[in-house]
Amino acid sequence: MKNHFLLLLAGIILSLSGCVKNENNATAEHKVITDDLNKNVVIDSLPKRVISLAPNLTELIYKIGAGNKLIGNTLYCNYPEEAKHITKIGDMITFDYEKILSLKPDLVFITVEGNVKDSYEKLLKLGVKVFVSNPRNYSGIKKTIKDFGNIFNLEKNADQIISDWDIRYKKITDEANKLPHRKALFIIGLNPVIVAGKNTFINEIVTTVGLENIASDSPLNYPIFSREEVLKRDPEFMLMTGMSSDEVKDNLKGIKEWKTVKALKNNNVIVVDPDMYLRPGSRFIDAIEDLFRKINPHHQEYPR
Repeated sequence: MKNHFLLLLAGIILSLSGCVKNENNATAEHKVITDDLNKNVVIDSLPKRVISLAPNLTELIYKIGAGNKLIGNTLYCNYPEEAKHITKIGDMITFDYEKILSLKPDLVFITVEGNVKDSYEKLLKLGVKVFVSNPRNYSGIKKTIKDFGNIFNLEKNADQIISDWDIRYKKITDEANKLPHRKALFIIGLNPVIVAGKNTFINEIVTTVGLENIASDSPLNYPIFSREEVLKRDPEFMLMTGMSSDEVKDNLKGIKEWKTVKALKNNNVIVVDPDMYLRPGSRFIDAIEDLFRKINPHHQEYPR
């Protein structure tokens, strides 16, 4: 369980499969695409066999409509359902390079903050073509979906997806701007208390729905707060990931220093899906809509 949490956290400090139609399964023209390491990657023909080394990239590959090209992914690639049945080549840190080579991929997708530099260098030494995508915010997610559209010759799909996202994003921000900005804290772990700071993907979710992140003044992405500091800042909402809502709430209520914290006194503990909220990928808009509903259960436009 601890290793799973560390891998999730590594992915942070580093998405719904859409109903989109494949535009062209023919050979793509010669392209040079700049990845997120600012490296020019030559795409001579449409990739037919690709591997993803991060769950958020796997979700984006399916979202763009290229899931049928995916021949390998990680143990943590569990969404959409089809991703569970793809050949697993390791977790996000350790990979079976012999298996990767045996799959004969045309292209391997890797990230920066979820994977490690050694993996990237090892793949290059083995002669594997690698494309680095490292979305860290909404703008980065849109860049990645455009890159994937370009790589897979699905540019129209990318434009359609981004247009839909932008419409939904604007609707949320318009509604959020009409409401008071309440104080919130997104807790990553309790021992010690690790929270999401300003320069994080999570902070963007929190602030987009109109909440004020009380950890945004920290220079660290994921600062450690004392229990007393949380009490002093007194959030109106506490947000935390977990599969069992009751268990998370019981754990928070069991901390004696927090008995008078507004979020706990008013039962404003929001438990969210870790995969949806901790992966900067195609479910970003789903996450902000979900959170908006949870903090505004009686809102007419977004009924819970």
